[in-house]
Amino acid sequence: MTPAPHTHGTYDVAVIGGGIVGAALARELSGHQLSVALVEARGDIGDGTSKANTAILHTGFDAKPGTLESRLVARGYHLLSEYAEATGIPVEHTGATLVAWNDEELAALPGLKEKAEANGYRHCRLIDADEVYRSLPHLGEGALGGLTVPDESIICTWTTNLALATDARRRGTTLLLEHPVTAVEQHTDTTTLRTPAGDVHARWVVNAAGLGADHIDRLFGHDRFTVTPRRGELFVFDKLARPLADQIVLPVPTSRGKGVLISPTIYGNVMLGPTAEDLTDRTDTATSENGYDFLLTKGERLMPRLLTEEITASYAGLRAAIDHPDYLIEASPEQRYLLVGGIRSTGLTAGIAIAEHCRTLLADAGLALTPRADLPTPPRMANIGEAGQRPYQNAELIAEDPAYGTIVCYCERVTEGEIRDACRTPVPARDLEGLRRRTRAMNGRCQGFFCGAAVAALHQKHDSRSQDSRSQDSRSQDSRSQDKDAR
Repeated sequence: MTPAPHTHGTYDVAVIGGGIVGAALARELSGHQLSVALVEARGDIGDGTSKANTAILHTGFDAKPGTLESRLVARGYHLLSEYAEATGIPVEHTGATLVAWNDEELAALPGLKEKAEANGYRHCRLIDADEVYRSLPHLGEGALGGLTVPDESIICTWTTNLALATDARRRGTTLLLEHPVTAVEQHTDTTTLRTPAGDVHARWVVNAAGLGADHIDRLFGHDRFTVTPRRGELFVFDKLARPLADQIVLPVPTSRGKGVLISPTIYGNVMLGPTAEDLTDRTDTATSENGYDFLLTKGERLMPRLLTEEITASYAGLRAAIDHPDYLIEASPEQRYLLVGGIRSTGLTAGIAIAEHCRTLLADAGLALTPRADLPTPPRMANIGEAGQRPYQNAELIAEDPAYGTIVCYCERVTEGEIRDACRTPVPARDLEGLRRRTRAMNGRCQGFFCGAAVAALHQKHDSRSQDSRSQDSRSQDSRSQDKDAR
């Protein structure tokens, strides 16, 4: 799908930003009698901060009590858990253990348990070193004690973003990709968002632009905060490492974040990271030598055995750190504008609750919200998690359509049928990276070295834009033949 420039007509609401929070907002608002546009600068949804995080479904046990973040993460945990069950977003309830490695961290554990209880989470339990090693036998030496968080889980962040955007599309949201907002013009009843792909006119605007949220906020005349891109680098270990870590191993958190953790992934791997490095370049997602050395040092302390396993991939993501201690969600009724800024990595868990909260703020600010009675059922997403049945394992499905039995990516067991489907959904894969996030193709040991050409050929075959181009070429050739025959 190539998004057409929108140069006429006015939407009731334009949501800027196609990450998890923006997609959740578009889904929530399009559940009402409103015309909604989801305006994304990149060529795909979830192609920014939302695609590269630790993919943990947080209980919110360690959030600062009394903050908006703590309330929305706790609410979001339940909302996203229910939504994942309804849509098939892969989730594994692994649980987690915070591990104390020195006396200071050990002394902090009771306070963390009290904080969890203040946040309404009462399932944490203090354990001694012996119990830590019984549940995590491959940890490095020197652990002094721990705190269990049995409801922490792992989730597929890619499928979460895609499910919310697909749901929004099915509810009528217009998806405007490759529409970076470069200027804002406010009129009496509408706002015009200037983009290279065409102007977008809306009565209300919601700014969920993540790393660019402060820039958009300034276009509306505000100077409330500054985003500092915080790079987090991670290692992804081969699936053979999975038995070493069947739950999340958390550090005792500091003021800079949750620190370096070890976590199983929904795809059967084990992850180590992230680092936390403040940058000035909001596009710098390259890995670094310093980050590599830092993670090796941390890994050697946390779980030396893990470092004997093969690293399948390393990657980096950018978090939108701001100079504000909480989520920054504020409405400007006189401008018909809502800022949704400072959404840290917890935005994955809190996204649906953030959308719910923003709906209330918009209603209070004057946006008329009439719920629709004709909402479609939530979409059922393709399973790309290891805990559920994959298409190549489903004999009945393969009997109905042999394409699901034709494996293309052998590292990740991705089939031709899955690649075809990913090109034909309401929010289709528009390039190979989008295909990777929808199917896991090229995401394994060989990183596309073996299967890349075959995957690219299938994408070219099934991509609706390529089909449209071929149809146009065919029509042009037919026209030329007819002209030649007439002569």
